[in-house]
Amino acid sequence: MPILLKSRFIAAVAFTALSLLAFGQEKTAVSASSNSASSLTPKILYQYLLAEVAATQGKLSFSSAAYLDLTKTTRDPRIARRATEVAFFSRDQEAALKAARLWVDIEPESADARQSLWTLLAATNRNDELAGLLTQVLANEGTNTASSIIGLGRLASRFSDKQASLRLVMQVTAPYETLPETYYVRAQAAWTAKDLDRAKASIDRALVLKPDWEPAILLKAQILSGDTEKTLAVLSEFLVRNPGAHDAKLTYARVLVDAKRYAEARQAFTELLEGQKDNAELLYSVGLLSMEMGDFATGDGYLKRVLDLDFADMDSVRYYLGHSAETGHRAQEAVDYFDTVSDRSPRYVSAQVRAATLLRQQGKLDDARRHLQQAETAAPKERTVLILAESQLLVESHQFDEAYKLLNSELSAQPNDTSLLYESAMLAEKTGKFDVLERNLRRLIKLKPDSAEAYNALGYSMADHNIRLDEAQKLIEKALSLAPQDAAILDSRGWLAFRRNDMPTALEFLRKAFVVNDDPEIAAHLGEVLWAQGHHDDAEKIWDTAFKAHPDNEALAATIKRFKP
Repeated sequence: MPILLKSRFIAAVAFTALSLLAFGQEKTAVSASSNSASSLTPKILYQYLLAEVAATQGKLSFSSAAYLDLTKTTRDPRIARRATEVAFFSRDQEAALKAARLWVDIEPESADARQSLWTLLAATNRNDELAGLLTQVLANEGTNTASSIIGLGRLASRFSDKQASLRLVMQVTAPYETLPETYYVRAQAAWTAKDLDRAKASIDRALVLKPDWEPAILLKAQILSGDTEKTLAVLSEFLVRNPGAHDAKLTYARVLVDAKRYAEARQAFTELLEGQKDNAELLYSVGLLSMEMGDFATGDGYLKRVLDLDFADMDSVRYYLGHSAETGHRAQEAVDYFDTVSDRSPRYVSAQVRAATLLRQQGKLDDARRHLQQAETAAPKERTVLILAESQLLVESHQFDEAYKLLNSELSAQPNDTSLLYESAMLAEKTGKFDVLERNLRRLIKLKPDSAEAYNALGYSMADHNIRLDEAQKLIEKALSLAPQDAAILDSRGWLAFRRNDMPTALEFLRKAFVVNDDPEIAAHLGEVLWAQGHHDDAEKIWDTAFKAHPDNEALAATIKRFKP
C-alpha cells in the first residue's frame, strides 16, 4: 500500500476506534434501561468498524449494507439512524427506506425517525403508504392536530410530483375541514401544483375561518402575485384591521416596489422603521428607494447608517454610496467607495470599471488603466469585461490604435471570445483595417450564428464603404430576421437603400429606426437622406435637435459639417 494511502487508512481507523470507544461506553451506560440495545460484542465492534471505515473511504454502498445488517442484529436506534444516513448519502433510496422503517420500528416515538421515513416514502412515490401513516398520526394528535397539519404542508412541499402532493394533502386532511389550517395547507399544495382556482378557494376559506391570520394573508398575497393591484388591495385591507402585522406590512412595501410605486413604498418602509430604527434591511431598502426617486441626499443618509450595523451585503451598500457620490459629482469620494467593494462581490467588476471611468474623466488615464489592470479576478468573463472597459477608456481618449492593440493581444489568448471579436472588429474599422473587421465578424458569425449584431455590423460596414451591396443586403436582411425591431439594424437597412439610390425605402427604414431610438447617428443618416431629396429644413431640424441632446457625438457633428460648413 502506498505510504500516503496507508497513513490515511490508519488515520481513519484511529478516528473510528475513538468513535467506537465512545459508542461502547454509551451502550454500557444505557444497556440496563434499553431492551433494544445489544451488548457490545467483539463481532459487533468489528462490523461497526468495517462499516465506518468503508464510509470514510467513500465506499458508501458497502457501508450502507453493513450498517443495515448491524441494525437488524443490534436493534439499536443509533445504528439505525446511521444506517439511514449512510444509505441516503449513497443515493440508495430503497436501502435508506429499509433502514428508516427499521428505525421507526425500533424507536416509534422518535420524531427524526418518523420524519426520515415520511420523506423517503414521498421520494419513492409510496403515497398510499405515506397517506396511511400520516392519517394515523393526525388521528392521535389531539390538541396538536392543527400544528401537525401545518407540518404536513411542509412535508408535502418536498414532493417532486406536485399533483401527487396535492392529492395526499386533500386525502389526509379530509377529516379536519373545520380547521383553517386544513385549507391553508391545501392552498399551499394547490398553488405549487399550479391549480390556481383551488388555491384561491382554499385560502379564502381559511381566512373565513380565521380572518386575521397573518400567514394566511401572506400566502394569499403569494397566490395573487400575478395581479399586483389585487394583491395590494388585499394587503391594504388586512393592514387596516391589523396595523401591527409586521410581515404583512413588509410584503405590502415590497409589492409597491415591484409596482414601481416608489414614493408609497418608501413611506411603507419608513413606517416599519419607526419601530425598528436600527433594522439594517429596512434602512437599506429606504436608502435604495430614495436613490431610485432621485433623492440621493436622503439615500446617502440611510445607507451610511447601515455601515454602522450588522448587514449581510455591505459591498452593495458601498457600491450604491459610490453611485450616489458619482451622481453628486464627488468623484474622489465615489472612487474611494468603489475601491472598498470586495473582490468576492458580484458588483466588484462593475465597481472597478466605474472607478476607472471617473479617473479618466479627471484626466488620469494612466491611473484608470492601472486600476483595471490591477483588479483581482481569475474568471475569464470578468477579465474580458475589464479589458473591454480599458479599451473603451482608450477610445474615449482617441487612442484608437492603442485600444486595437490591447484587444488584439487579448484576442490571441481568447480567440473564441465573441465580445472581444466584435469590439476588435469595430476598432479595426476605426483604424482602417476592413480586412480584420470582416475576418473577425465572420469568425463571430461562425461561433454564434444567431448574432444579429454581427450580421448587421458586417452588412452595414459594406454598405457604408459602398462595396458588395448585394452581399450587404443579405447580411442585413438576416440580421432583421433575427431582430426585426432593432433600431440599429433598421438604420443599416435604410442606409443600404440610400447607397442604392432607393430613397423611398431609405426614408421608410430610417424613420422607423428613429421612432424606435432617436440615436444621434440615426439622426445623421435620416437628415442626410432628407437633405439629398431637397428637404433641407426637415434635415436641419432633425440635426439641430439631435445635436442639442448629443453635442459630443462625432458622427453627427461630421455629417452636419459636410452639409453646413
